[in-house]
Amino acid sequence: MKKLLLLIVIPTLLLSCASNKNIPYFRDIPLNAHLMSDTTLLPPDVHIVIGDALSITVATIDPTASLPFNLPIASYVAPGSEQLYSTPNFQPYIVDNSGMITFPVIGKIHVAGLNKDEVVHLLKQKLLPYLKNPVVVLQIMNFKVTVLGEVNHPGTYTIPNNQVTILQALGYAGDMTVFGKRSNVLLVRDYDGKKEYVRINFNKSALLNSPYYYLHQNDVLYVEPNSTKIINADNQNTSLYISVISTLVTTIAVLVSLFRK
Repeated sequence: MKKLLLLIVIPTLLLSCASNKNIPYFRDIPLNAHLMSDTTLLPPDVHIVIGDALSITVATIDPTASLPFNLPIASYVAPGSEQLYSTPNFQPYIVDNSGMITFPVIGKIHVAGLNKDEVVHLLKQKLLPYLKNPVVVLQIMNFKVTVLGEVNHPGTYTIPNNQVTILQALGYAGDMTVFGKRSNVLLVRDYDGKKEYVRINFNKSALLNSPYYYLHQNDVLYVEPNSTKIINADNQNTSLYISVISTLVTTIAVLVSLFRK
């Protein structure tokens, strides 16, 4: 009996030690270390793609002059009321399958493939015949990343400022659970119409200087379960099967004893 108990307890303790060792991030950074990175990582340029929803606001010194170049949504104070909110909301411009948006007065403008600064510059040039010193503010309204798998709050998250690191994305998702496999997180990225698959090791500090530290629009992170979670799931299934079989055996035994009487 003691030997059997040891056979059960020892592997469990070893598995626990092995899994706990892999839970902390960036384990190759020494304790109490004060290090500076050799490289400076800048956020990537956000390029406009087909299907993007763009918020574009045009302003000038004379507000009435810029009104025709904005698409306000009429927002009433209450149903049936004729009083509008003082702060207007603006309709998004959807980039169509040709990479174009339809802009008031100006018409069709090709924006797909351009970054935000390039689109702003292009719009300003096209507005100059109509407005003096126009100010253009552009934001991508549907900049999203998705985090799935062994995290506390899996889901798709909208990024208001169009800029997010891989650590911030995990923060949105409530961090990995203790069962998340930190050494082999999968990043799926759309790249020029093709899928790119990258395996990322959160146990290594090299991630902090990697080209995948900043996420791109529509990136997907998938955190696999570690061996402990898989074994626990298998044990739960085994326990369920044993419970069902035990119940069946007990039921059959009761029925047999009743028929014998």
